[in-house]
Amino acid sequence: MNLALLFDEDFVAEDRVVLRGRRLEHIRAVIRASTGDQLSVGRVNGRMGLGKVVKLTDSEAELVVALDKQPPAPLPLTLILAMPRPKMFRRIMQTSATLGIKDIWLINSYKVEKGFWQTPWLSDENLRENLTLGLEQAKDTVMPSVHIRKLFKPFVEDELPALLKDKQALVAHPGTACPCPTHLNRATALCIGPEGGFTPYEVGKLEEAGCKSVHLGPRILRVETAVPVLVSRLFDACI
Repeated sequence: MNLALLFDEDFVAEDRVVLRGRRLEHIRAVIRASTGDQLSVGRVNGRMGLGKVVKLTDSEAELVVALDKQPPAPLPLTLILAMPRPKMFRRIMQTSATLGIKDIWLINSYKVEKGFWQTPWLSDENLRENLTLGLEQAKDTVMPSVHIRKLFKPFVEDELPALLKDKQALVAHPGTACPCPTHLNRATALCIGPEGGFTPYEVGKLEEAGCKSVHLGPRILRVETAVPVLVSRLFDACI
């Protein structure tokens, strides 16, 4: 936790917060802070700054905060991701938030098992927890938006074309002829399939909507690896 992310419910006054639970344990056991120490803090979707510990007990930490810095700039990226396996879903959400991705669309695909959509990690509470962990790692405060679309064809035909407007649109697909571009640094939409990739039909529908198929070379990467590799290739801000 390189920054303690503060939510509205943490504030007991305009410049004072009380932290409990995971953040308290981190302050006590990992940072080993004492009364009078200063910590990096930031208000969700707001500014960052410092918090001074004025009270520290087994049950709570009270901080006086001064928030005077803007969070880092977000990546100009819309990530369209076939629903990953639950065991890697948490890591992908945390990594996406850490990289500065603010617009995430979880979509269906033929190779996405129906049971994936039943994972408790898709609950609002668990999504917020994992996105928070990613933001705290990166020292960022702007919470990503996550959109869930369980039907592939209606999404691709009815929503995707408008979503791609004024963006460089790409679909990562091994075996295609065009390598993934570099140094884009412009508004981009990136589609990444499930383990095993999108089907030819799905790639065709994504291309009809305006996406260009690109590859990362002959190696086949897991989704959790492909996300940071593709994003770091596309945007200088990640290098």
